Amino acid sequence: MLQSAPSTPLADRLRREIRGEVLFGAFDRGRYATDASIYQVMPQGVVVPRDSEDVRAAMQLAREAGIAVLPRGGGTSQCGQTVNDALVLDLSRHMTGIVDLDIESRTAVVEPGLVLDELNRALKPHGLWYPVDVSTSSRATIGGMTANNSCGSRSIRYGMSRDNVRAIDAILADGTRAHFGEIDPTANTAQPDLVRDLLALGTREAEEIAARFPDVARRVGGYNIDALTAERPNLAHLLVGSEGTLAFSERITLKLSPLPGAKVLGICHFPSFYEAMDAAQHIVKLDPTAVELFDATLLELAWEIPLFRPSLEKFVRGAPQALLITEFAEPDMDENLRRLSALGDLMAELGFRWDDNTKKPGGVVEAIDPALQAEVIAVRKQGLNIMMSMKSAGKPVSFIEDCCVELKDLAEYTDRLLGIFARHEASGTFYAHASVGTLHVRPVLNLKEEIDVRRLRAIAEETFEMVREYRGSHSGEHGDGIVRSEFHETMFGRRMVDAFGEVKRLFDPEGLLNPGRIVDPLKMDDRSLFRYGPGYAWPERETVFRWPGHVGVAGGLQGAVEMCNNNGACRKLTGDAMCPSYRVTRNERDLVRGRANSLRLALSGQLGAEALTSDAMAETMKLCVSCKACRRECPTGVDMAKMKIEVQAARAATHGVALRERLVAHLPRYAPYARLVPWAMNARNWVPGARWATETLLGLAASRALPHWPFESFWPEATAAADQAEVLLFADTFNRYFEPGNLTAAQKVLTEAGLGLAHAEAPSGRPLCCGRTYLAAGMVDEARAEMARTAAALRPALERGAAVVGLEPSCLLTFRDEAPVLLDDWPEELGARVMLFEEYLAERVSDGLELPLGPVAASRALLHGHCHQKAFNQMGPVQKLLAQVPGLKTELIPSSCCGGAGAFGYQAETAEISTAMAELTLAPRVRAAPEDAVILADGASCRHQIADHTGRQPIHVARLLAEAMTAAEARP
Repeated sequence: MLQSAPSTPLADRLRREIRGEVLFGAFDRGRYATDASIYQVMPQGVVVPRDSEDVRAAMQLAREAGIAVLPRGGGTSQCGQTVNDALVLDLSRHMTGIVDLDIESRTAVVEPGLVLDELNRALKPHGLWYPVDVSTSSRATIGGMTANNSCGSRSIRYGMSRDNVRAIDAILADGTRAHFGEIDPTANTAQPDLVRDLLALGTREAEEIAARFPDVARRVGGYNIDALTAERPNLAHLLVGSEGTLAFSERITLKLSPLPGAKVLGICHFPSFYEAMDAAQHIVKLDPTAVELFDATLLELAWEIPLFRPSLEKFVRGAPQALLITEFAEPDMDENLRRLSALGDLMAELGFRWDDNTKKPGGVVEAIDPALQAEVIAVRKQGLNIMMSMKSAGKPVSFIEDCCVELKDLAEYTDRLLGIFARHEASGTFYAHASVGTLHVRPVLNLKEEIDVRRLRAIAEETFEMVREYRGSHSGEHGDGIVRSEFHETMFGRRMVDAFGEVKRLFDPEGLLNPGRIVDPLKMDDRSLFRYGPGYAWPERETVFRWPGHVGVAGGLQGAVEMCNNNGACRKLTGDAMCPSYRVTRNERDLVRGRANSLRLALSGQLGAEALTSDAMAETMKLCVSCKACRRECPTGVDMAKMKIEVQAARAATHGVALRERLVAHLPRYAPYARLVPWAMNARNWVPGARWATETLLGLAASRALPHWPFESFWPEATAAADQAEVLLFADTFNRYFEPGNLTAAQKVLTEAGLGLAHAEAPSGRPLCCGRTYLAAGMVDEARAEMARTAAALRPALERGAAVVGLEPSCLLTFRDEAPVLLDDWPEELGARVMLFEEYLAERVSDGLELPLGPVAASRALLHGHCHQKAFNQMGPVQKLLAQVPGLKTELIPSSCCGGAGAFGYQAETAEISTAMAELTLAPRVRAAPEDAVILADGASCRHQIADHTGRQPIHVARLLAEAMTAAEARP
C-alpha cells in the first residue's frame, strides 16, 4: 500500500482549489531539491499546474501562507536558480502549448513549459526556427531559457534570448496580469505606475548603467535595466534573465528566424590550448555562425564514452590539445565552401598545417557531409555531460562557468586563469563558445571536502577580479542564481545593486518570487545549501553488484548514483530510447534523474532510515522498464537498470517477493513441466472469468492475453561435439518454449553457413538459464546460482575460443553486463564471446564468410530494435546482415522501448503505461507499414507487444535469414 498524500494546510487548500497535481511527500520534494548546480534546497512542496489559472491560484495561496514561489522548467540551471525553500511550480508537464504561430510575421506565442526541440520541430515545416540553440535543447523550456537569458552556440549570429523575445504576458506577484513589450515613452498615454516608475529609474541611472555594464558579447548578470534606457524600451527584456524573481511568464512572444540552409564545419586542430584561444579572434573575421571549443580534457573523457567514440574517430586527427569547431551556414553553399577553404588558408597563415614541416602540426578537418556534421554537433551538445563523466571524487564545478571577455583578451585571460588554478592546486576544463569569448570553465573540486570549498571561494574571488580588470562579464550565459548573485556588487558597484533591488521591490514588494536570487543574495559557499553538505554521508552496505571504477562506499554504488549531475539528458522526448516512462508520463519521478536523486537521498539517510525499501521508493522504480537506454545514452553513465535491481533486492529482503513476481521469476524452473500441459497453461486466456480472476488474485492485466504455450518446444538433436564446435547455440527459455521455430531457423542458418554447430547444454538436469527473471524480482541468490551454473557450462567452449550464440537480447547480454559484476570468476573477455546471433554472423561475414541467401517474399522490412540491442550498440550488425538479403530494403523504426519489457506489459498496474509506450512511435509506424512488408523484432516481449497492439505478427531476424537460405537452395 502506498502512503497517503501528506497533509499540510497549504497542501490541502491546493488540492481543493487547483486541477493540477499537488506533491508534498518527502520523495517528491527531494526530486525537486536539486538542479544542475552544486546546491540542494528542499522545497516546501510542488505543484504541477494544468494551466495559468492553477498558477494564479497557487501563487495566491502561497502568498497567504507566507511561502515563496519558484516557477521551474527543465530544472537544468547550473547556478541554483531553480532550487529554493519555496512552492515549486513545475511547468514542463502541462503548460507546453504553442498558443499562436504567425508565419508571415515570424512570431510565435508559447507557454513557458514548451521544450525548445519540440517548438523547433513544429516550426520546421514552415522553414523557421527559434535560434537560441542551447545545448540542452532536448529539455530546456522556453520559460526557463527566457528567465535565464539563454544564449546558445550561434549567438554570434542570432544573439541571446533577450534579442529574440518580443513580448511577455505575465502574472505579477499580486496575481494581476500585465503585458510587457516595446513602448513609446513619449506617447501621450497614461502609463501604469509600475511602468512609470521603471522608466524613471532608467532615466535616473542611465549614466551609471553606461559606465558599469561591460561592453561584451555576453552579459546576463543582474537585471537588464539597460533596456530602460533605450529610445523605445522593451519592458519584456527586463523580465528576460530575471530568473523568476519579478513575475511569472504566462505567454512569451518569440521572434523566429528562417532555418539555415546547408552548412559546413571546419574542425580546427591546435597543438596547444593557448594557440587555439589566440586564433579565435582571427577566425571570427570569416563571419562564422559558431566557433565552439573542445579542450584536451573533454576529448579524453569523450573517448571513454562508447556513445561518442565512433564519432570522434571520424573528425579528430591525432592528439590535439584543442579543437575549434567552426560553422559556416550562409544561404549559398558555394559561399560556405569558399569560407571553409579560407579557414584552411587562415590556419596555415597562423602557422598550422599537417603536411608542411615548416609549420606546427594542425589544420582543418572538413565536415561537409550532413551526417558527419550531426555527429560533431551531437558530441558538442553533450559537452557538459562529458565533462561531468569523471568518476573521481572531484568533479568539474560550475561557478566561474561562463565569464565573458573580449576575444583579443581570451588567450591571456585563459592563461592567467590556469595560473589561478595552479596556485590553488586545481585542474580545470574548458569548452564551448570561443566565438564570443564565453568559455565554460570548470575547476575540478571535491565539494565534500572543506579544503576544496575554501578553494571554491578563493578561485571565484580571484577570477571575478581578473574579469573586472578586462572589463568583462562574470555571468555570460548561465545566469546568477546562488553562485554569482553575491558578486554583483564587486562587478557592478553598490549603486547598481541598489537599482536592482529597487526593480525587485517594484515588481515583488513582498519578496514572494524566488527570493535570494539576483538581489539580497545568499553566500555562494554556504555549505548548508550544498548538495553534499557538512553532514552528508552514506552508511556502508552490502550490494548486489560490484561497481568498479566508482568511488565511495557500498562497493562504489555511491559514486555510481552520484554520477547523475541533474543536467537532464534523460528528459528528451524524441530520438534514441531514453527515458521511455518519462516520455509517457512527463513526471519527474519516472525519469532516470528523478530515480537517481531519490536513491541518493534515500541511501544517504535524508529520506529516513527505511527509505530504500519503502513504498515510496517502490513507486519511484515502478515504471522503470530496465531498458538500459541510460547505460548507453546517459553521458555520465547512470545505469538505472542495475540500480533498480539493487532496490528490488533490498525490498525483497525486507518485504519478501509477491506471488506474481515469483511465478515470473521461476518460469525457467517450471517451464520443462508446463510445456507438457500447454492446454492447461493456455486456459487463462480463454476460460470465461479466468482473466478477471488472475487480475484479482495475481495482478495480471485482464486486458492482455499471456504468451501462448505451443504443443512443441525446442529439444534438438546434437549436431556436433560441444568440445569441437566453433559455435554453440544457446536456447533461452522464451524461444525454447514459446517460439521454438526461431531457434530452428537459427540452427538452419548457422549450419548451412558451414559453421561447426553444437548446442549449449548443462551436463545434466534442466536447460541452462541466464537468471534474468530472478534479477528482475530481486531474487539475487537464485539469479547468481542460475548464472553460475550456466557460466560453468559455457566456460570450456569460450576458453578454447568458440563463441556462444543466442537469440534473446535480454538473456544473452546478461553475460556481458551483469555477470562480470555479479560473479567472482566471470571476466568481461568471456562475456564478450557470448554473442547475439546477428552479431556473431556479422563478425564472421566481415572475416570472409559467405552466406547463401536468396530473395525473400517481402521486398521491404521494418526493423524494431530491442532496448538491450540498442544499449550495446548491436543494431549495426543486424542491419549489416539484412543488407545481404537480395532485393530487401530495410528501415529501422526510430522507436524507444516497445513497452512490453518482460512482465511489465502484463501487470495490471502498468499495462496502460505499457500501451502508451507502444503508441509513442512503434505501433503507429507498424500500422502504417504496407501489408507486404515484414516486421522484424528480436525481442520476445517486443514481438508480443507489436502483435497485441497492431495485429501484425513480427518475426525474429533468424526466420527471415532462414527463408533467404531456403530461397537460395531453390535457385536453378
